[in-house]
Formats: sequence, C-alpha cells, structure tokens
Amino acid sequence: MQKTNILSLCAVASLCACTSTTSKMTYPETKKVDTVDIYFGQQVADPYRWLEDDNSTETAEWVKAQNKVTRSYLDALPYRNEISTRLKELINYTKRSAPSKYGDKFFYSKNDGLQNQSVYYMADSDTEDGIVCLDPNKLSEDGTVALSTFSVSKDGKYLGYGIARSGSDWNEFYVRDLSTMKDLDDHLMWIKFSSLTWYKDGFFYSRYPQPSEEDILKGENTNMTVCYHKLGTPQSEDITIFADPVNPQVGYSTDITEDNKYLVISATESTSGNAVFIKDLDKSNSQVVRIVDQFEYDYLFIGDDADNLFLMTNKDASNYKVIGINYKTLKESTILSEQADAMKLAIADKGQLYVTYMHDAYSLIKIYDYKGNEKHTVELPGIGNADGFIPSYNSDDIYYTFTSFLSPSQIYKYNTKTNQNELLIKTDVDFNFDDFTTEQVFFNSTDGARVPMFIVRRKDTKLDGSAPAWIYAYGGFNISMTPSFSTNILLWIEQGGIYAEPNLRGGGEYGADWHKAGTLMQKKHVFEDFENAARYLIENKYTSASRLTCSGGSNGGLLIGAVVNRHPELYRVALPSVGVMDMLRYHKFTIGRYWATDYGTSEDNLEMCEYLRSYSPVHTIKDQDYPSILVQTGDHDDRVVPAHSFKYAAGLQNTYTGNNPVLIRIESNAGHGAGKPLSKIIEQQTDVFSFIFHEINHPYRVK
Repeated sequence: MQKTNILSLCAVASLCACTSTTSKMTYPETKKVDTVDIYFGQQVADPYRWLEDDNSTETAEWVKAQNKVTRSYLDALPYRNEISTRLKELINYTKRSAPSKYGDKFFYSKNDGLQNQSVYYMADSDTEDGIVCLDPNKLSEDGTVALSTFSVSKDGKYLGYGIARSGSDWNEFYVRDLSTMKDLDDHLMWIKFSSLTWYKDGFFYSRYPQPSEEDILKGENTNMTVCYHKLGTPQSEDITIFADPVNPQVGYSTDITEDNKYLVISATESTSGNAVFIKDLDKSNSQVVRIVDQFEYDYLFIGDDADNLFLMTNKDASNYKVIGINYKTLKESTILSEQADAMKLAIADKGQLYVTYMHDAYSLIKIYDYKGNEKHTVELPGIGNADGFIPSYNSDDIYYTFTSFLSPSQIYKYNTKTNQNELLIKTDVDFNFDDFTTEQVFFNSTDGARVPMFIVRRKDTKLDGSAPAWIYAYGGFNISMTPSFSTNILLWIEQGGIYAEPNLRGGGEYGADWHKAGTLMQKKHVFEDFENAARYLIENKYTSASRLTCSGGSNGGLLIGAVVNRHPELYRVALPSVGVMDMLRYHKFTIGRYWATDYGTSEDNLEMCEYLRSYSPVHTIKDQDYPSILVQTGDHDDRVVPAHSFKYAAGLQNTYTGNNPVLIRIESNAGHGAGKPLSKIIEQQTDVFSFIFHEINHPYRVK
C-alpha cells in the first residue's frame, strides 16, 4: 500500500472545491400525466404513473437519460480509481462458509477473494479443500446469473440448486448427480421464495403459474402451489401436494421431519405470522392436516422427535418460546419458556435444543434438553453475531460462524457430546484492526424509548464534530441488525469516518413487541428513532450535520426517503436504495401485499390511508433544502419494483430548486441486491464512496 502523499491531499481538496455544485443541475425532463386516484373521497394525483410500465419505450428512454446525467456526474469525481483499487484490496481475502455434512461428505462455499460468486465444494473432511461441485461463475459470462438455492440430499447423492437471472426473484431449479458432477435433464421454472425439500427420489417445492410476458417483473404473484417433483421427469408431470384457490394470496414453504414421515408446510400471507400444516407421508393419499390454522403469530419449524413437532413461536411470548405439538392428539406443550432475551434461532436435534439469543442485538448461545433445563452456554469470542448453528444429520459436531464489525467470519466447530468449542478456520484480512474500536451506546427516542446503537471508529478519533459519519439502519419486518463484517465499513473508518448502526423499532432485536412498536400506526417510531440517533451523533460531537451521511435499502430505503423529507437539515448526503417509496400503491406489485402487516394499506380505511400518505416518500416531497441524494435501484428488481425509485427521483428533481445534486443510479441486469456479482458491487461502491467524499468535501487519503 502507498503512503499518504500530502501533495495529493492538497490536489484533491482543490479539485473538490472546483467541481462543487454551484448551480442547480439540469435533469432529464419527466413528463407529468393527469392520473388521479380516489381514496375515501380524496383525490391524490399520481403524475408519474407512466413510469410504472417497465416494458414501455418511454420508460426505457427515461432510464437511459437519467443514467447519462448520473454517470456524467459520478465519472467526473476525483479518486475513483484509488477508491476502486482499495475496495479490491480489502475484499481480496478468502471467504468460506461453515461446512455441512450430508452422507459421508462435507459441503461448503468458498470465494478466493475477487470471484464474482462463491464456489461450492465437496470434501472428505471439514477442513480440506475438496473438489468443485458447483461454480456459479460459469453460469454466465457477466456474472448476472446467480445461485439462489443450494440443497444436498441427505444421502449426499444429489444437489438441487436454483439460479436467478439478472437479480430477479424468479428461480429455475436444476439437479446435479454428485457422483458424475453432471446435471440431470430436470429443469423447473416459475419458482419464487421456495424451499427445496428432498424426499425419496425427488423433492417438494412451491411454484406459481406462468405469468404473462408483461407481468413477469411487476405482476402480482398469486396461486402458489406445493408440488412434488420426481427426478428424471418433466415439470409438467409434477404432483400437486397442496393448493388453495380460495385463498390465492397465501404462499408456502416446505420442510420434512428427521425420519421423513411428515411433510411440514408453512403457510404465509404476510411477512409475519404463519399457519402450519402437516401431511403423513407414510400413508398414501393422506390429507393435509392444519395444526396451526391462523396467521397471527410466528410458528417456525425447528425439529421433531417421535411424538412431537417442535416450533419456535411468539404466541403469548414476545421474546419467543419453544413448543411441541403432538402429531396424533395435536395437543400443545411448552418445551422452553420465554426468556429475558429475544430468541433469534432454535434448533431441536438428538434430544437437545440449540438456542441463539440476542442480548442488546448481539449473540448468546445456550443448550437445553427437551424439558427446558439449561445444560451449557457456548463461549463466544466476543460481542458479535453467531450464525449457522445447525446440526449435521450424522455427526456430533455442529459448525457455525462468528463475526463482528471488526472481525471477518471465523468458523468454529462445537462438539455436542464433549461441549468442546474450537476455532476450525481463521479468516485473515490485511487491515490493522487494533487501531479501531466498537462501542454500544443507548439513546432516548422522542417517546422515551431506549434505543441501542453500535458505533465503529478509530480509537484516536477526536469527538469534536469534525469527523464524517455514516448512519445505516433498517427498522422493519422483525429483522434484527446485528454486528456484521463489511469491507465497505473498513474503507470508511480508515478514511477517518465513523460508522453508526442503530437498532430501530420495527426490527426484532427485543422480540415481537419491539417489532410491533414500529409497524402500522406506529411506523413513525422508526423514523423518530433514526432521527434521534442522528441527533445523538451530532450532539455528542461524533460528527456534525454537514458531515453526516444516511443510508438504507428496501424498507431501509423507505426509511431514508421518509426521514430526509421530514428533517433534511440533519444530513449532508442521503443514499436511499431499492426503497419502498410509494406507500399508497406498494401492495399492487409482485409480493408487495405481504408487507401489509408492517405497513397497512391505503385501502384499509381512511385513517390508515392518511397515515401512509403522511410519510410516503413520493407524496411528501416539498421544495426545501435537501442534502445531496443518490437514489439507487435495479431494472430487474421484482421485489420492490424500480417504479418506486423512478417516481421518487422524478418528484425530487421536479420539486427541489436548490443546488445539491439529486441523482438516480439505475443498475442494468440487477435486482433487489441478492446474488449481485462482485464486479458490480465494487462498481456501485466506488460510485457511492466517490459521491460521499465529494459532497461532504472530505478528501480521500491514498493509502
């Protein structure tokens, strides 16, 4: 690495000053139409409705024009090559998953550093390199075909895998014979959000009917069916196991008990709460039995014994508990009661419960017997996040990963017989972690709620308000923001930046009550929590408003769009990514209706409609002093369709009269984010860092 050159610093500071925006930018013209919707007698204009048509020539030309303006701005920013080079240096380390054992073989993924996609291996032991069983980098030349599903049969003979093209949520399933490493003729289509559950000489999965060409990326997904596919047969011959045409909006995923006796079907109509059905596979033509026939609470299948199905649930337990339901009597019993910390994950196997809790958003792991008696606590190396604590089918060893903001993923092996915990594979990154620190602080939100926040920074950072800071959050759908490793954070903090991650309400860090406190008519708690996190950083001199960047993706993109409209004075740069920006129409696209348990819909009642409209980013734009904004989306995003970001960017550009840039970056052949090739990620992050450093006038220091 190069040493810092003081002349270079002066040069870039000068360049930043020269290229600073001094007049309002010229954006592509976005036409307005006279579309008006009526909500409970009130007229609401939707002048950019035409941008919802992702198949139209007009929309394609608009996208092209916007990207031209954005690229001309971003490409002219200084130190892009140096930023890209440093990102590659930081990310160029070996990344390996914890192994899983099927039959007598171990399976894991590994990325040598700069590969677009991780490669999957089959090995004879848990530490050797093994042989390649699937290389997703060979699925396409440009890396836009990504692996979405990887499922090995219990006997280790077959690999079922799913691929997604150009970032879409649509999957195609294939099957590979692991003895020959050749694919069978099996090819399954029109699959979304489906598990692949092996049984005998085939597997269970879920699919939708084939959509029309114009609805592939935006049409509402309904009438999901649970099917069984026998290897070597065409998809047209698959057997329908379960369908419910009376309730076409319900979706399904499958699992199977350890002895292959019962198929377990989880039925969902939203992102929280599910019903549970079982089917006796030992009896021909057996009926599907509904053992949990409501959608109010979560019931997550975690294992079984000879008599009971074990479920992790938040029914009458905000922090979750484990229950058993008897197969024959359907009688429910409590296996492990609710604890003071929220349960993140539980696995039942060989007479023991392996439970991961969240204590102030970081992991604790405890082991219990099936009577709820605590047997062991797994000693973790520090404050961080443990993942993948899943037993193997025929081994006493459990493999898991541990990571934190300042530690890449380390792989551990825990022996369930001896209670021995060992570091199996150590991951090294060329970075001086000793110079940095992670702290956890707590602040009060507007209504007095106590909210935690992680802060990562150099140990010698002067807390005088001069340091740049980046605050990132999510706040929704019971998703917990736990300590995680990112080379993007490393680049930011080595440049003198402070990284902050608050655990907003709407997440699951403190159980179901914490989640519900940020939903429906309490959604604004999420925005208030975030705004108070920003104020905490400013008031305690970690940074100042002129040095603060805020970002979030998906539901977090909604968060950024909302808080920037509410209090733009708190931020200098805003990065809303793949955000849900039109809160009156989100439920009309693909699987958007699933989000209604968190948001409500504009069709529920007048009160809910007005509440959504009061914070919907598309509907609350006004001419005020906005920060510099870079909206990001993908043209193949069929989860949060890009029309959300299109309409938001068009509204900002046509309303805001100030001088700061309001740009939209539209990635081609990209979706909601999952499976994006590394090359595209580096390009995107180069744009993001270049934009931030320029807008906050913080010279990039060459290392």
